[in-house]
Amino acid sequence: MLYPSIDTLMKHIDSKYTLVTISARRARDLKEMEEADPLIDDYESSKLVGIALEEIEHGKLGYKHTEGS
Repeated sequence: MLYPSIDTLMKHIDSKYTLVTISARRARDLKEMEEADPLIDDYESSKLVGIALEEIEHGKLGYKHTEGS
């Protein structure tokens, strides 16, 4: 079983596509930026995408929808 579960994550972000996009972008930031530290202290995952998903689960990472671009 995966942690955090998709059901738990969907309570924070309403779209699976948005969830994938945000977690991939955050994982990339953690990898590329030397000064970027995880937003949570007690993460269980050893992979960057997993850490990003845990940040979403703890409410430390999200998005704000804006109209137009």
